Amino acid sequence: MKLYTIGFTKKSAQEFFGLLQTAGVARVVDVRLNNVSQLAGFTKAQDFPFFLREVAGIGYRHAPELAPTQVMLDAYKKQKGGWPAYETAFNDLMGQRRVEATWAGALRDADCLLCSEDKAVHCHRRLVAEYLAEQLGGLEITHLG
Repeated sequence: MKLYTIGFTKKSAQEFFGLLQTAGVARVVDVRLNNVSQLAGFTKAQDFPFFLREVAGIGYRHAPELAPTQVMLDAYKKQKGGWPAYETAFNDLMGQRRVEATWAGALRDADCLLCSEDKAVHCHRRLVAEYLAEQLGGLEITHLG
């Protein structure tokens, strides 16, 4: 089963939707805690499912259970916590939430985890993908950007 990840920051709508279509993404799984911010641009909650469906024929699901807590985000971004501490805390959170139990039957082939970071290396979407791959097995992860 293929699992993609993508961030929308530093991408035009044309580039973003093009990447999704070229990869053959079937559904975007939005793993952002806050998907209503003005900074979300074309991925803002009230419009994004419409754009995905109409522009690219792609489904949508918001999955806040795959997002960090606000406290974790603040510790990492506002208080300048280090990535290793954030990564450990977030992996622990996924274990506490038992996301593998919820997503074992909900994950679909060609799903794509969405967050804002332009690169997956320091984004929780990568951590979610790797956690699910480890827990569920049989996942091929591709980061689209």
